[in-house]
Amino acid sequence: MFKNSVQLIVYDFDGVMTDNKVYVDQNGREMVQVNRGDGLGVSEITKLGIEQIIISTESNPVVSVRAEKLGILCLQAIENKKMTLIEYCKSNKISLENTAFVGNDSNDKEVMETVGTTFCPSDAHGSIKDISDYVLKTKGGNGVIRELFDLITIKERE
Repeated sequence: MFKNSVQLIVYDFDGVMTDNKVYVDQNGREMVQVNRGDGLGVSEITKLGIEQIIISTESNPVVSVRAEKLGILCLQAIENKKMTLIEYCKSNKISLENTAFVGNDSNDKEVMETVGTTFCPSDAHGSIKDISDYVLKTKGGNGVIRELFDLITIKERE
C-alpha cells in the first residue's frame, strides 16, 4: 500500500476535516463546516479494517460531535500530539511505522515526523508539505479523507 501497511490513521481536525475557519455567533458559540464526502471516506476506510482517530489541540464540542457521528475516537485539548500518539499506539499495540497522520500546520510537524506515512491537504503550511509523503490535491475541509480513501484503494490495486 504505502511505505508500510497502515493500521491506524490519525487526523488533525481543524484544517483537515474543516477549511480551518470557525464561525462565531453573537453568543460566542463556535461552528465549523465539514464535508459529507469525508464522512463517507471514514466509513469506507473503516470497512478496510483501518482504525482512525482524531487528535486535536483544540477543545471544542463540535469536534466531539463530529467524531461521534463518524464513529471514531476523538482526543482533544492535546498539548503534545506526539507523546499522546506514542502512548495511544503503545497501549493499543500499534506500531508507529504502521500509523499514518494527516495534518496541516506547524503544530502537527513533530507528531508527523514520528509516524510511518504522512499526508496533508493541498493548502497545508509549507513546512508540513515539505515533510509529507503525500500532498493531497484537496484543500482542508473539502474532502481530504475522501481523497485519502481513493488513494488507499488505488494503491491496494497496484
